[in-house]
Amino acid sequence: MTELDCSPYSARLLELAARLPRVPRRDLHGFLAAARTAADALPAPLAGTLDDFRADGNRNGYLLLRGLPVEEDDALPRTPDSTPAPVDRPLLNQEAMLAIVGRRLGLHTGYRELRSATVYHDVYPSPGAHYLSSETSETLLEFHTEMAYHVRQPNYVLLACSRADHERTAATLVGSVRKALPLLPDAVRDRLFDRPLPCCVDVAFRGGADDPGALANVKPLYGDPRDPFLGYDRELLAPRDAADIEAVTVLSKALDEVREAVYLIPGDLLVVDNFRTTHARTPFVPRWDGKDRWLHRVYIRTERNGQLSGGERAGDVVDFVPRR
Repeated sequence: MTELDCSPYSARLLELAARLPRVPRRDLHGFLAAARTAADALPAPLAGTLDDFRADGNRNGYLLLRGLPVEEDDALPRTPDSTPAPVDRPLLNQEAMLAIVGRRLGLHTGYRELRSATVYHDVYPSPGAHYLSSETSETLLEFHTEMAYHVRQPNYVLLACSRADHERTAATLVGSVRKALPLLPDAVRDRLFDRPLPCCVDVAFRGGADDPGALANVKPLYGDPRDPFLGYDRELLAPRDAADIEAVTVLSKALDEVREAVYLIPGDLLVVDNFRTTHARTPFVPRWDGKDRWLHRVYIRTERNGQLSGGERAGDVVDFVPRR
């Protein structure tokens, strides 16, 4: 399953959201602990869909939950224009959904160097944003596996929509390795499998936008050769050998061929399998009127691929460790 209509469960989800602390950032660990209890009480069809996706994902590499509770537009605050969110900001419905759905999947994780080490991120357009930043709007945010260069790479990226862009032209693009793999010649698969390639580190984890930063080593394909994981970043992956460059180019074209566009609208929650996909966002034009596109983002880690060593809690913040 790729898409689930959750509108029949709206009343139940609002009831579960009402059990959560009203000001989540005052005690995020406690808030997410309460969300774990709520996650155990999700309606069976939604719980089963999340459990199935957690167990083995799907061919498309994402799960789209539609029709979740969201405030009417006039009841929402203005779309943010700064980060991080105020500690005393009251809980929004889509933040509650990210908490409950995320805890069914794993542990919410913050990254020390990213967004002031916060766990919940507001994603909104910002004038003059770096072209690699999620806050850019009028340029294409290119295909990337989130933090492919990080040892503690999140297993899932969750995006929940409180406001769409005005024209509803912004698309989240998802390219699945399960769909792209059959398009790759055997020689390309063999070349890229388990082969560490140089990858630049994202600006958020460097000393500044002009700092070239340390290089990590990222394997474009790894794991089970018949059903591999994907590590890909169109802007940051930097192969040097001519044969590696050609193989990555073929992989890149295959991902473009299989990509799917998801247009997020209020009440949507997108779960991206960050070990089997790469994702991007198409340009859109903000109006800077306080009602521009507003998403909420969290990163989820699970025990898969050694992402957890034991003793972690939902809401923990981890330090940067580059892949070697």
